[in-house]
Amino acid sequence: MDCTQVDAYLRRLGAEYPACPTLDALRDLHLRHLRTVPFENLSVHLGEEIVLEEKRLLDKVVGARRGGFCYELNGVFGALLAALGYEVTLLAARVYGDGGRLGIPYDHLALRVRTVDRGDWLADVGFGAHSHGPLAFAERGEQEDPGGTFRIVEAGPDAAGVRGGHDTARTADLDVLCDGKPVYRVEQRPRVLDDFVSGTWWHSTSPRSHFLRSPVCSRVTEDGGRITLSGRRLTSTAADGAREERELGTDEEVLAAYRDHFGIGLDRVPAAAGL
Repeated sequence: MDCTQVDAYLRRLGAEYPACPTLDALRDLHLRHLRTVPFENLSVHLGEEIVLEEKRLLDKVVGARRGGFCYELNGVFGALLAALGYEVTLLAARVYGDGGRLGIPYDHLALRVRTVDRGDWLADVGFGAHSHGPLAFAERGEQEDPGGTFRIVEAGPDAAGVRGGHDTARTADLDVLCDGKPVYRVEQRPRVLDDFVSGTWWHSTSPRSHFLRSPVCSRVTEDGGRITLSGRRLTSTAADGAREERELGTDEEVLAAYRDHFGIGLDRVPAAAGL
């Protein structure tokens, strides 16, 4: 990522160029990203190809002022952080689903980010509702965040009785929990963006992928709440948990919601894939 692209990305976030790759700067960029760049799966429902290449991701997130799902958002955010001087490692994760079942390999992409002053942090701007700030990677106690109480713990055996990694603190798989419930299991082995092409394809095409069920667009609001458009249902959730929902009746209302709440200009309403 060159200087011009970095400058454009920071303008998209409304952020200043950090003087040094510190934890405070990472926290600021992380929260700004969640507030500014929505988590969305609209490409799946608009028939748009999802390409995991840095230039294509920059064209979408910065140039077209769109969002994306985990591979896109964490992929391009990781590239920005690396350009700003952070040491960034891409990590593969499997998301816990119904009944505690783990998802497919390369189900999710998260980031391990090394700061110059406070060590390693788990950064994730591509999961939807999750922590608002990065989580201390080596901390095994509770970590309070506006998104909940998080813990990172060494993972036990999976459903097949297999333990990930080599059962050492440096290589063992880790479970990320929120309010006591497992969210996803992350491997510590470094990955590259191309490793996630199969996961992108699966989530974009498989009848079992929840991304095909409905168009979704969501971001953190300035007051720490969240606003989400799922299909035609617009949901505003305040920081204290109070919710307000309404069904949008016309295509014009849906397009206006994408524009006014997420800064996304579309010429047609995304239709649920396969419908």
